[in-house]
Amino acid sequence: DGSVPEGGVGGGTGMICHGFKGGIGTASRVVDRAAGGYTVGVLVQANQGRRERLRVNGVAVGEAVPAAEVPLPEVPDMPDEPSSIIVVIATDAPLLPNQCARLAQRAGLGIARTGGVGEHSSGDLFVAFSTGNGALGPAKYREGGSEVTIPVRMLSNIYINHLFDAVIDATEEAILNALLAADTMTGRDGLTAHRLEPDRLVEIMEAAGRRTTSG
Repeated sequence: DGSVPEGGVGGGTGMICHGFKGGIGTASRVVDRAAGGYTVGVLVQANQGRRERLRVNGVAVGEAVPAAEVPLPEVPDMPDEPSSIIVVIATDAPLLPNQCARLAQRAGLGIARTGGVGEHSSGDLFVAFSTGNGALGPAKYREGGSEVTIPVRMLSNIYINHLFDAVIDATEEAILNALLAADTMTGRDGLTAHRLEPDRLVEIMEAAGRRTTSG
């Protein structure tokens, strides 16, 4: 059905995000038809951030869930600095490599919305790719039998801001989806990473006067 497993699956199994169980998260956006109607999809492997920094729609969620309420995972023989997040961005908009690089740079803004700051020693990795020129067919490795020039398409930079918006929004949502899809997990040496309970998040958001939807 096209859905991607989220939470503590695959490479997300051992991830810890803002002091909660992290993992894999996904989200997508479709830009306005006037800007091409293209889709931007984001997948994250969320393994970053400090508890007290976690923000959801501007609300200091991490501060509202102290370690006395939900214990922090105590990782032995590890520094206090957070680890890293991987962000993969895909779009069907026809982009050139430098435009893909610009999309990848915007992932950091989505991470910042959730309270991530890219701490020292954090090895965050962002990559973006486009399928917008897929109709060109496979590459040929010998001269003859093919055109000398290839008509590659690219999105006009006048419209690229729409993709930037989509990347930022989808990255933020993908991180939250990773947190909410993950279950509390106990691993090696009894180390336990507790989930961010969805009901508790709703309570915090409502107490802050922010509307939420359930389901």
